Amino acid sequence: MASSADRAAALPAIDFIYLSEPDMIRAGVTDMPACVDAMEEMFGLLHRGDYRMAGGNNNQHGAIIVFPDDSPFPDMPKPTTDRRFMAMPAYLGGSFRTAGMKWYGSNIENRDKGLPRSILTFVLNDADTGAPLAYMSANLLSAYRTGAVPGVGARHLARKDSRVVGIVGPGVMARTSLEAFMATCPNIDTVKIKGRGQANLEAFCSWVAQKFPQITTVRVVGTEEEAVRDSDIATFCASVATGDPSIYPTVRREWVRPGTFLSMPAPCNIDQGMEAPEIRKVLDFTGLYEAYEEEMPAPVHRFIPAVGVRWFDLAGEGRIARESLEDLGRIVSGDAPGRQNDDEIIMLSVGGMAVEDVAWGTHVYRRAIAEGIGTRLNLWTEPALK
Repeated sequence: MASSADRAAALPAIDFIYLSEPDMIRAGVTDMPACVDAMEEMFGLLHRGDYRMAGGNNNQHGAIIVFPDDSPFPDMPKPTTDRRFMAMPAYLGGSFRTAGMKWYGSNIENRDKGLPRSILTFVLNDADTGAPLAYMSANLLSAYRTGAVPGVGARHLARKDSRVVGIVGPGVMARTSLEAFMATCPNIDTVKIKGRGQANLEAFCSWVAQKFPQITTVRVVGTEEEAVRDSDIATFCASVATGDPSIYPTVRREWVRPGTFLSMPAPCNIDQGMEAPEIRKVLDFTGLYEAYEEEMPAPVHRFIPAVGVRWFDLAGEGRIARESLEDLGRIVSGDAPGRQNDDEIIMLSVGGMAVEDVAWGTHVYRRAIAEGIGTRLNLWTEPALK
């Protein structure tokens, strides 16, 4: 990789690389163990404050464009489910010291066209000049960094002898979460999966059999209770419409046995029993939830379906203590304890942050440069305007 001095010597010419999805795969974007390590390093930087995200509080998830129910302009996109455009910028320090932005459009109706619901790209920039370093296909980038965060959680919060994983929702998030659990809890040999469509369930089961032959039992279950009950690790990965928390998948205390680690990267609610102080409640990053609280009217869980948002709403109502909410970065950094015994029930809220894309995007970019992967593009040899 070119050093900062080398790049400065080459100015004013600016070159960068384009990485297609096949390029990203060649450069290791699906290397889940390395991604978990990168996310763990990133959480330490969050805890120390060596980062910036959007907004005046530097903690916003991003900037979003949504569409009105009634528009006088007939060509304006309609507000169908998950119809939005979003920009997620961030700077990350430490060994990364780069900035970047994920940009995407999303529409659930894409599936009828044979496309992913969301189509993502990512631009990585030099932190000194602001010049682009790379422009990347980002669906895999985003999927793997999302799954890796539950892996960091499992490394610190799951029982080391965890064997049984219960999953609600057999989509992409379920696959990358399971990959991360396998990278951090290698004794896993049983998976329970709950889904709505038979084709998706069959595809998931076939993928598990091919990817992880050490998983000897894959069982389709019919309810969220069956997915959670008697599991060492449970995760909700199903997408649902926001606005009515009563329809979000809900964890009930009676289902959860001692020692369970619950990882929640998708919409989730809890019953009153799960509010109890003996249930450890861990946020991926406290600042993200504080930003949501600043930006939106209570109860915020109507708009942002992460379980950590529900915890903040409950704290605002005086039903749980705000100081009882823990932070994964503090745990990763050793300033707070991880799992302390085999009976603790620990729940992790995963909200998704732009710094994650910067961390993993930087790692993949550096590997691409080292291995000569990608198409070199030129922004200019000399700028027309100086």
